Amino acid sequence: MTGCYNGPLIDPHHHLWDLTLERHPWLQKARATGGETAFGSLTPILRNYGIEDYRVDAVRQNVVATIHVEAGWSDAHPLEETGWLDSLDRSSGVARRYIARVPLDAPDPMCLLEAEAANPNVVGIRDIVSWHPDPAKSFARRADLMDDPAWRAGLAYAARLGLVFDLMLYPWQMKDALELVRASPETLFVLNHGGSPIDRTPEGMTLWRQGLQALGNEPNVRLKISDLVAYDNQRTLESLRPVIEHCLDCFGPTRAMFASDFPVAGLYASFDDVYLTFRTIASQLSLDEQRALFFVTANDTYRLGIDDAAEVQGGRLA
Repeated sequence: MTGCYNGPLIDPHHHLWDLTLERHPWLQKARATGGETAFGSLTPILRNYGIEDYRVDAVRQNVVATIHVEAGWSDAHPLEETGWLDSLDRSSGVARRYIARVPLDAPDPMCLLEAEAANPNVVGIRDIVSWHPDPAKSFARRADLMDDPAWRAGLAYAARLGLVFDLMLYPWQMKDALELVRASPETLFVLNHGGSPIDRTPEGMTLWRQGLQALGNEPNVRLKISDLVAYDNQRTLESLRPVIEHCLDCFGPTRAMFASDFPVAGLYASFDDVYLTFRTIASQLSLDEQRALFFVTANDTYRLGIDDAAEVQGGRLA
């Protein structure tokens, strides 16, 4: 065993929200139903979650910068989420950069993409394609988004603007995603949540493993290992280990990164528990490989430009 990494961390996937703004339909709907959803109760996160709340959760970790990922802001109010983030005090490094929400099949996504790309804090976009035959478990507005020529045109334009695309899907969509990735070599994709292994049956896990391996062979795809606990109701270190190890086998440390997905992952585990799992499983790797998973891959993928030797002091940005 090499030992656990104790250097600076970049958290490349978390969310912030202010429910008083009434801009998050999925959270508003959960409130209206007493917190119950097809994925279980959301009651613990049906509260405002701001920068200070994140800092409290992460206080015992060396988080020096984070990427805020769009949190389901209403499509009726485009561009507002990044404007709201810009208004916050981000001097701690929390929400240093953003993944913005742009529906790529909107009537004129090019204007929205140009506006987001003009903001130096925006490094990528996300338009969730996770479709489920049970409407209550679908995040996407329809099943065929990745095949839509208009949607693909929006994706290509985002790449020309220098934006990364965060890809969130279910394993049964990985064949379609593979075709999309191969048809879009100019786009850098970042697969969210380890490819979302939600079906824990033997057949479901086989489908996930095969799909992830195929995507891992494509040079323009990177992987966020995040929120795995949300898909394992009987989670233990040993149940999570083969999932994380398969992620690493498919992508390697230089194309994978650990992320919290807080506060959503907080429904199932504490911030410290999440990172203890990551540190324990990664401790079998070299310290350079661990540093890639906790810091370097995210720093490179999202163009943070942090020189940890010069800029980071004592686990905080100088």
